[in-house]
Amino acid sequence: MEETADYRPGDGLELSGGALAIPDEHAGLRFDAALARMFPAHSRSRLQEWIKSGRFLLDGAAMESKRKVLGGEMLSWVPGASATCDVGPDDLDEFAVSPAPTCAQGQAIALNIVFEDEHIIVINKPAGLVVHPGNGNPDGTLMNGLLHHHPALAEVPRAGIVHRLDKETSGLLVVAKTLTAQTDLVRQLQARTVKRHYLALALGLVAHAGSVDAPIGRHPVHRTRMAVVRGAHGREARTHFEIRERFARCTLIECQLETGRTHQIRVHLASLGHPLAGDPVYGKTCSGDPRLDAFSRQALHAWRLGLVHPATGDLVSWEARLPDDFAQLLDSVRGDRDA
Repeated sequence: MEETADYRPGDGLELSGGALAIPDEHAGLRFDAALARMFPAHSRSRLQEWIKSGRFLLDGAAMESKRKVLGGEMLSWVPGASATCDVGPDDLDEFAVSPAPTCAQGQAIALNIVFEDEHIIVINKPAGLVVHPGNGNPDGTLMNGLLHHHPALAEVPRAGIVHRLDKETSGLLVVAKTLTAQTDLVRQLQARTVKRHYLALALGLVAHAGSVDAPIGRHPVHRTRMAVVRGAHGREARTHFEIRERFARCTLIECQLETGRTHQIRVHLASLGHPLAGDPVYGKTCSGDPRLDAFSRQALHAWRLGLVHPATGDLVSWEARLPDDFAQLLDSVRGDRDA
């Protein structure tokens, strides 16, 4: 961000420090509210986190978010300290709002780029590719590939990643190339205006379309799993689904996420008694069809993504065809029905 009133939103706040007088017209506002007006490219939650961590100082002293400003004070900010890129087990939301800088290294990893301009990149992620480094996956991730493809992403938190797909889930996700675009996309995700449609092959015969409105949280016993969890430990989660095709022992359904919790579709469908074919965590049962039981990953593909372009304001969307393994499984079970 530039140090004058004529700043360009998002320019360089992660790179260096700066100083700026609090405008007189902001007198009487809470500190965080004043910053939200001065730095509109950043979400209020991000600014509050920076205040809490001591990134912003008022006349050289730390301030609480709720303190009122008088106008005319000197605001200064300092560069962020380095932070780990590891994602802990309780990082439940699909989108990342942490201001932590990116510390991964670029690696030459092939990326299937569906769309790219100076603001965003849309990736068709293959099954088997982890989105970002974490426990057990220090490198070889989508984040590493993004940093190699566009090194400037090192200056954007999480290398611009705003939402995730599980390692073995294929399909579309969007990456922000600037802090301004990232903030806008996170706000869209929080407002639930990003349209994410998935194709899922569920075991059994799903009777009709519907919605699952059931909170999700860490499994109380198996801590590496998620589960429908009632009470304070569950977080709001809603999945809508429609029937695409029915087969002898499975159903192709289209799911639309309203919220974005870890493993949401997998957990919600399993809670209905229709886990995904090939799901090693929530769905490894004997379906009676060896093709379904032998499928090597959860049969889930993010096939359609729609959002408001963060720079133009246009409604944009993309689609990605089923990957070969999923398509071949579908053709095989479809052949039984058509025989």
